[in-house]
Amino acid sequence: MINFKGCMTALITPFDRKLEVDYEGLRKLIRLQISNKASGVVVLGTTGESPTIREPERKRIVTEAVDEAGGRIPVIVGTGTNSTEKTIEYTREAEACGADGVLVVSPYYSRPSQEGLYRHFSAVAASVRVPMIIYNIQGRTGINIETQTLLRLSRLKGVAGVKEASGSISQAMDVMNALPDSFAMMSGDDEMTLPLIALGGDGVICTISNLLPGLMSEMVGAALDGDMERARVLHYKLMPLFRAAKLETNPVPIKAAMELAGLPSGGVRLPLCGLAPQNMEILRETLSRYKELTGLGKGKGGR
Repeated sequence: MINFKGCMTALITPFDRKLEVDYEGLRKLIRLQISNKASGVVVLGTTGESPTIREPERKRIVTEAVDEAGGRIPVIVGTGTNSTEKTIEYTREAEACGADGVLVVSPYYSRPSQEGLYRHFSAVAASVRVPMIIYNIQGRTGINIETQTLLRLSRLKGVAGVKEASGSISQAMDVMNALPDSFAMMSGDDEMTLPLIALGGDGVICTISNLLPGLMSEMVGAALDGDMERARVLHYKLMPLFRAAKLETNPVPIKAAMELAGLPSGGVRLPLCGLAPQNMEILRETLSRYKELTGLGKGKGGR
C-alpha cells in the first residue's frame, strides 16, 4: 500500500482552445510535479473537472497519467459518483489502468444516512485491491461523514485515509484522535494544511500546487519534518494564493492562474465559466507577488 503523506496535487485537466483534453499538456504537468518533488498526483478529482469528463476521456487520462508518472510518483484517480454501481465501475477501471489508489467522494446530492455512507464505501473498497482515500467535503456533497462512520470504515481492508474538507477543525481533531495512526489524514483545504499537520495530519491533496508545486511541497515537507518556523514562513507567503484560489468555484481560479503563468490549462467546461473581470484583476494582482516564480511554465517539467 502506498504511503499517503506529503503534498499530493489534485491535478487540473488541461484543455485546448476547443475544450478538448490536452493530453500532452497533462503529461507536461505531471513532469512538472515530479521535478518539483510532489508526493503524488490525483487525476479526475473535482479540480480535474470530473463531472464533465466524457467516458472515453476518463480511461485515456488515467492511462496517460500512469504512463507519464512511470512509477516515479503515485497516481491516484478520483472515481466517486452518487451511484455506488458507477463508482465501482470507475474504480475497477482505474485499477485496471494501473492507478496506485483511488479518491472516492461521498455521494453528492443523494445525501445518504451514515449507514448508507458506510455501505457505499464498503462496497467500493471490496471491489478492488488498490487503496482508497475517502473524500469528505460537505460543502459540495451536502452530507458530512461523521467520525464514528470513518472509524468503522478505517477497519476495512483497503481504506487508507480521508481527504478532510468538512470545514470543521474540531471534526478533524476528533478524527485524528479517534482513528489509528495508520489512517492517513490529508487536508482537502490548502489553507488548513499547516494547522492540520501541526495537529497530527499527514499532508494535503492540494490545488495551488498545480501552479507552485515546489513551494507547497517545501512547506509541507518542513512541517512534517518538525521545522514549524520555516513552514510558517512559507504558509504566510502562500496565503494570498490560498485566498485567490477561492475567488470562485474551484478549479476556475487555479486554471486562470496557470494560464497566466504559461502552463497548460485552457478554459473550463460548462456549467463552469471563466473568472469574472473583477476577480481576474484580483488574481493578476495576487500573482504579481510571486514574480520570481511566474516562469514555471517556461521550460520546467520538460523532457
